[in-house]
Amino acid sequence: MTEITDSSNRQNNAPGKKTGTEGGKNIQEHPGKPLVVVITGLSGSGKTLALRAIEDSGFFCVDNLPPQFIEEFVKVAADRKDVANVGIGIDIRERGFLHGMDEAIKSMRLTHRIQVIFLEASKDVIIRRFKETRRPHPLHGESIEDSIETEMFVLKSMREQADRIIDTTALTPHQLKALITSLLGLNGSGFQVLVTSFGFKFGVPQNADLVFDARFLPNPFFKEELKNLSGLDEPVKQFVTGEPLAMDFITRLEDLLRFLIPHYMAEGKSSLTIAIGCTGGRHRSPVLAEIMASRLAKNKENHDLPVNVAHRDL
Repeated sequence: MTEITDSSNRQNNAPGKKTGTEGGKNIQEHPGKPLVVVITGLSGSGKTLALRAIEDSGFFCVDNLPPQFIEEFVKVAADRKDVANVGIGIDIRERGFLHGMDEAIKSMRLTHRIQVIFLEASKDVIIRRFKETRRPHPLHGESIEDSIETEMFVLKSMREQADRIIDTTALTPHQLKALITSLLGLNGSGFQVLVTSFGFKFGVPQNADLVFDARFLPNPFFKEELKNLSGLDEPVKQFVTGEPLAMDFITRLEDLLRFLIPHYMAEGKSSLTIAIGCTGGRHRSPVLAEIMASRLAKNKENHDLPVNVAHRDL
């Protein structure tokens, strides 16, 4: 199964779970303070790549600082005029410090703008990634499967503290970088929109703010000449857009999003993820996602609105 996961809404709504707004503080508070993004998660899930992505967007980043140094580091960074945002990488290599890390993050939430991102992936994909890179798992267990199980247990408390949980199972390095920068509204563009296509048979993206179902439209999969093509191929585009119902859907959806986006921006969100799904995520939804992203980018009311498009299941 391929999946892009963002658990901020799931976590905030789940009973009994701690959220990223502990103590009444959240990422929108403490104006003037640097944004501190903590990136953690399972080994092999893309933490180094994610940290590099925010570093490329202007963050001052450090990796694996012991917790007793993190708060002091953030305080020093906050006093520097040339540091706008801070990125901190945390992983299992600092196993002995993880309990202290929980307390450090809780403490910083009271005085700083904190966003904790937890990356994970399926066991099969993590195993494959380690085999491809020929690197040992940092826990050096009896088997890589045992190491992954141990790591999941050790990092459970960090996962519970996360504001966003991102499943990187199906993401290429480029897609992960684009997702991270889009979700955080980086590259100086403020509010950003991500329009993603997906297949319902692989599960709904949990990072989606809005989900729309395109399975009511005729399916190109059942056309022999279109079956092995994708929604990025012209014949499939023509088939989907040749259906009046599809274009009526796009027009109505565009009107809805034009109404909603300014309100999301006013509410203080840094990004909006719009997911359009069909059965397998290969034909109808990619066509509609491309059209929707293009229309939103050309929206006269938000002419400078950054809009990215991704296709999860292609």
